[in-house]
Amino acid sequence: MLYYNQMKGSVRLMVTPTPKKRKTTAIIDESRMDQIKAFVQGAVYCYCNVADQGSKFSARDLFGAYDSLWSVTPLKALHQWHTDNDADDPAGMAGKDLGWILLDVLDSDVRQFRKSKEVVNVYEWLPSEGVGVRSEQGGSHLG
Repeated sequence: MLYYNQMKGSVRLMVTPTPKKRKTTAIIDESRMDQIKAFVQGAVYCYCNVADQGSKFSARDLFGAYDSLWSVTPLKALHQWHTDNDADDPAGMAGKDLGWILLDVLDSDVRQFRKSKEVVNVYEWLPSEGVGVRSEQGGSHLG
């Protein structure tokens, strides 16, 4: 995998057998999680088809506000799990889980994305080759 060291302005190759898997608080079976990840990946592909390289987006941009009707999507399972387990804020907890899932999907994508922290995590699609997400601080793989 390629990671960019912004401080030194260089690209270095790091071999990672598989991208890091992050845990969600919702306990979702593997086949349902695969559906959720495929749905998220589809949203990222759609975004990249209409956006310019270098543009920024967040999970909120892809799945919140006007796109928050999850009831007819695989994302419903995240909200439903939190509702069934009496979460104080099922939508908020599902959104946090979705953020971790988005990071996993971006980490496995063939395009490069840089993560930066604003009010929420924001990702910038970089015009380079390689797999994964780069840290704004550079050099280290996100976890």
